[in-house]
This record gives sequence, C-alpha cells and structure tokens, in this order.
Amino acid sequence: GWRFVAFLQNHDQVGNRATGDRLSAQLSPGRLACGAALLLTSACTPMLFMGEEWGAGTPWQYFTDHTDPRIGAAVRRGRRAEFAEHGWPDDAVPDPQAERTAERSRLDWSEPLREPQARLLSWYRDLIGLHRSHPDLRDHRLDQVGVDHDAEASTVVVVRGDHRIAVNLADVPRRLIVQGLGRSEVVLAWEPETTSLDAEVLSLPAESAAVLGPAD
Repeated sequence: GWRFVAFLQNHDQVGNRATGDRLSAQLSPGRLACGAALLLTSACTPMLFMGEEWGAGTPWQYFTDHTDPRIGAAVRRGRRAEFAEHGWPDDAVPDPQAERTAERSRLDWSEPLREPQARLLSWYRDLIGLHRSHPDLRDHRLDQVGVDHDAEASTVVVVRGDHRIAVNLADVPRRLIVQGLGRSEVVLAWEPETTSLDAEVLSLPAESAAVLGPAD
C-alpha cells in the first residue's frame, strides 16, 4: 500500500474548480474529520494539501503570471470559456492574471488558532500520533485490510489488525455492529462525549468517526 499515494484533495482538484473552493467549503467539520480518519489510518501513503489539516477557509484559485500579455489574455479567455460550458458566467471565474486571485489563495495562518479549525487540526495530530504508535495502522499490506460499507446507512468500518475505524457520514446517529473486536475500547473519537462502545455495538453520532482498539 505504501506505493499508492492517497489523498482527499490536491492542488489540481481544487485549482481546477471554477472558484478554487476546497472540501472545507462544501463539507461540515464532522465530515472532514471522517475523511481524515479514513485517510490517515489507511494502508497507503497519505498526502495532505496545504491547509487541509485545519480545514482552511481560503480558496486555492488558478492563478498565472505570464509576462506576455497575449498569453495572459489567451489563458483568461480559455479558462472562462471552459467554465462557460458548465454554466459559469465570466464574472464568476477569477481572472488568473489578477494579483488579487493569487492573494486570495494565500493561507490565513490565524485560522488554526480559532474554532472550528483548531479542533480539526488537533484531530489530524491525534490521528497521525495513532498511526505512529500502533503497528496495525502502519501495516501496508492491502490484503490485510477489510472494509464493511453500508451505502444506505452511510457508514464505513475499516479493519486494520486489532483496530477498527468506524465512520458515520449520515446526518443522524447510527448504531454499528463491529465484529471481531475482543476486549476493546474507543481509542479516539471526533465526538467523545456521545460515542460509546457496548460489547460489539458502537453508538456513533452523526457526521463523526471513531477508532477502536484493544483495551489496556
């Protein structure tokens, strides 16, 4: 699995959207946390896009600095023509050659100090810490990964050795049967106060994730 680079978003995906909007502009903090849990406990090599770890609110817009005005104008026309095919008016697509387009794309380094970004950054740090400290979560053997996906319920449970990563993308709480645990506990949860494990039944709040592992 380490041969595969996995990510939730990258500069191409975001920059090639009309307004450069990130996942954080579309998803709740809870769903961003779910994505992070699946990514950072996977068997693949994870890649984070700058600012993703705190759900940056700044966009990453397509910008250029062509010194030849003819090339700059051609890029501007081409980008607006491309998105016009999808219903975007010209004035909604940022001018790639405008300095303000690049300025809007700079990270706001005060964001990680505020909520909800600070909480998401702490979640990323905790997940990376788990990955480093538990061999199960560092195992790159793809044939040792199990996935139980319930599309109707919008839940996913990933098997990683003696650990389970449970995700609830639904906007309502779910109770999941998590088998093969033995004596286990909730190691990490996005909503720790309302996440609980009773034998093999995990109560998971809406739009949240939890990592289960062997009890000490």
